[in-house]
Amino acid sequence: MRRLPLPLPLLLAGLGLGLGLGGDALAPSAAQCLEHDCFGVFWAALPFEGASEACERGGGHLMTVRSTVAEEAIALLVQNRSGRLWLGLSLPFPCTQPAKRLRGFQWVTGDRRTDYANWAPSARRCGERCVTVSRELRWEERRCERPADGFLCEYNYAGSCPRLPPADGVPVAYITPFGARGGDFMALPPRSVAVVPEMGLELRCEEDAETGEPGWVRADPGAWPCRLANGGCEGACGEEDGRARCSCPDGKVLAPDGRGCGSPCAGAPCQHHCVVADSGFLCMCDSGYQLAADGSSCEDVDDCALVTRVCEQVCVNTEGGFECHCDRGYEMVEGHCQRSTNCYKAPCMQRCEDVHNEYRCSCWPGYAVNPQDPTRCLLHCNRSQCPAVCDQHSCECPEGFLMDADAEEGSVCIDIDECSMNFCKHNCTNLPGSYECHCHAGYQLLDHDCVKMTDEEDGEGAYSGDFRPGPQTPIPSRTPPKMEHLHPGALVGIAVGVLSAVLALLALGYHLAKKRCRPPTTMDYKCSAPHEKEMGLQPVASRCDTSGQKL
Repeated sequence: MRRLPLPLPLLLAGLGLGLGLGGDALAPSAAQCLEHDCFGVFWAALPFEGASEACERGGGHLMTVRSTVAEEAIALLVQNRSGRLWLGLSLPFPCTQPAKRLRGFQWVTGDRRTDYANWAPSARRCGERCVTVSRELRWEERRCERPADGFLCEYNYAGSCPRLPPADGVPVAYITPFGARGGDFMALPPRSVAVVPEMGLELRCEEDAETGEPGWVRADPGAWPCRLANGGCEGACGEEDGRARCSCPDGKVLAPDGRGCGSPCAGAPCQHHCVVADSGFLCMCDSGYQLAADGSSCEDVDDCALVTRVCEQVCVNTEGGFECHCDRGYEMVEGHCQRSTNCYKAPCMQRCEDVHNEYRCSCWPGYAVNPQDPTRCLLHCNRSQCPAVCDQHSCECPEGFLMDADAEEGSVCIDIDECSMNFCKHNCTNLPGSYECHCHAGYQLLDHDCVKMTDEEDGEGAYSGDFRPGPQTPIPSRTPPKMEHLHPGALVGIAVGVLSAVLALLALGYHLAKKRCRPPTTMDYKCSAPHEKEMGLQPVASRCDTSGQKL
């Protein structure tokens, strides 16, 4: 138990009387409360274990006595009533330290720390396992299973509510969470209830969600009658037409409960900063931002367009600021662009760096070096959403991204979900700016399509899972061109041409076959006159002499 900073009579509460809780629950016969601790006495014949459980049901434990202050509290609770009361002191193991202050006993809190002990002179040393205290405040050992006349409970809290200030003719009754009732408490632990019958009012001692400090509150918002605790108002309490109202000083406003006072900025929708003003509050933005039209959110300022020649050569606007860069052939040296020896004639598209008597091309933020051409830069983004790269005239998004129409000034690019467009025949994985196709088992990826593997491919070494082994090159995010169907007229033309060719081949074959079947012929002359010859094809060859006679 901690030492108290003030004398006990000033801190101890008035005596609270236990009026019974009904049922099997035990109520203390008397109770006292300090700022952080409450004590109660229960006159009920129970063994040590039963008494300990009764204290725990009320949220406490058997009382520990670590100073004379606790002894004085016991004296006030007992009120000259005779009997032995259980303390929270027991012997978990056989006594091996009879000369020590606690003789090897241990508090129910699990420690042996103490600044005080008050054993009875004739008490046994390590004879029994539990301890009682009498009206004379002396400690005596007792068998744990034997009932004592009662027990003392201790309850610890982080803070407490003060008793409500007295109001003429307004009695207040208090009920503690461990069952003690009365009207003379000077401090009440959290979850205590104050009942004011004359006003039909019930208040509860609750801890503030932000500060953790206990205070009297009620479920309904607004002030109660001002004559009792200022109506619960943090500021001023006033009554008009029989109704109490709270008001707050300048610079503060009423809290949602209608009693507390808070800053106008509490719960204000300002994105960056809130400043208290005469009219309430004003929202302000960080440097590089400006207040949007809604008066609460902040939007980036294009510093490059706002201030002319803010940079020597190239200005790149960033979120909340800007960056200065240099043209090709120059490099940034102590905030100024100087001509670079190696980069002077380098073909770099954006940036150039001197590296060991050579040059290396690099890119501005939002761009990446083109792997096919290291001198050029491509818009790049490896997230599902990224800022667009804008100049004074337009904004551009990386390949596979689209401008978000809902974003402010179209400055945000969002990834295109190619998988939702059925680009892949089997499985599809969407990637920032692209996508990948994967095939089911028994298929392989060929020219961006899934084809069934043959028996040879399906053998040893062939791949048959959902994904192809090894890295894949991402398929471009553009829609692959689809095969166009031929016009019906074109199909008819092709069919007629093929049929004509077949007929021509058949006619040629027939002609050759007929020629081969004719009898052999010879060239001969017919003789009709001595000087006239007639040539023809005859089936039987004949010869003529010079006179025209047949030979």
